[in-house]
Amino acid sequence: MQASKTSYDVVIVGGAVVGSATAYFLATNPDFKGSILVIEKDWSYARSATALSSSSIRHQFSNPINVQISQFGTDFIRDFRTHVVVDGDAPELGFHENGYLFLAGDEKGRAVLERNHATQVSCGAQVRLLEPDALGARFPWLNLEGLTLGSYGERGEGWFDSSGLMQGFRKKARSLGAEYIEDEVIAIHRQDDRIVSVTTKGGQTIACGTLVNASGTRGKKMARMAGLDIPVEPRRRSLFVVDCKTPLPGVVGLTIDPTGVFFRPEGQFYLMGTYPKHDPEVDPDDFDVMHDEFEEEIWPILAERVPAFEAIKVVNAWAGHYDYCTLDHNVVLGPHSEVRNFQFANGFSGHGLQQSPAMGRGLSELITYGSFKTLDLSPFGYERVPANRPFLEDAVI
Repeated sequence: MQASKTSYDVVIVGGAVVGSATAYFLATNPDFKGSILVIEKDWSYARSATALSSSSIRHQFSNPINVQISQFGTDFIRDFRTHVVVDGDAPELGFHENGYLFLAGDEKGRAVLERNHATQVSCGAQVRLLEPDALGARFPWLNLEGLTLGSYGERGEGWFDSSGLMQGFRKKARSLGAEYIEDEVIAIHRQDDRIVSVTTKGGQTIACGTLVNASGTRGKKMARMAGLDIPVEPRRRSLFVVDCKTPLPGVVGLTIDPTGVFFRPEGQFYLMGTYPKHDPEVDPDDFDVMHDEFEEEIWPILAERVPAFEAIKVVNAWAGHYDYCTLDHNVVLGPHSEVRNFQFANGFSGHGLQQSPAMGRGLSELITYGSFKTLDLSPFGYERVPANRPFLEDAVI
């Protein structure tokens, strides 16, 4: 597929949820008058991190700006139809606002939840700390052995249709003039401190005023095409859908055991996994499911924590990837310190879906105005990378 022009004001490499959110916020900004091209190598999105994620959003972070980013995301999701409707049509996201339940298994874990809770409520998040007795009363399916505290999101947290979010952004952006092509960037051309053009596998060389790197697990590869580097690498995470002989009663949130193993409802089934702690950097085309991880770690831990899970059967499984920031588990966002028209949106470390509304809006502000106008996202800037100055987020799952 060929682009209709040879030059665009903004070229976005990667058309999944972060790239499409950026295109959407540019296209809906009345102060942005430029042209937008989104280059996405696979319009099926079947192997995108967006499609393969656990499709969730939470306010329970350790860093205030991450709380605020997800609060905006929740508000956007709740009013999604109004934002993206085209000719009376918009995706239904099916937002299940069941909350996240973080569990602490010792005094150190308790102190972390208490510290994070203070941060969260200072930002207006509706999060409640629950002592073991209160946990047992509210979630009778839990084995309370070894638990010291729980932290539960009363509102604003849950899961939704990730592909619907991405497709809503994409369709609305296209309706407002953003152009999408199915192709792959194979070269980025730089002259001194500026990106001047990209070349695609389809044989086009396309000039650009600004290049946005929203290419997910290929973000480091894309940066290196421009002679740049970021501490971001693909990390594999396997997810498993199970049928449980005895369904859990009442409201069940996304529950995180102190070990980091988690589960949540998935229709009549349950989705299970853990954060990518075993694998080093992997090939972004490696989608082999780590079945041993389920048998040796996920199921034994959850069967102990939730006795009903002793009798479960795996009915589906898949592997996806985090674009994992090894510096501090936070995204690298915004311009390179020297090559100013190269904009990063890389290293979300599993938070890209829920952060896409705020990050897309922030990038659109940087491109249009040269600075942030709503949330100040400057702590995520590239400058912290060469300075080796981590902007840490502790609550990573």
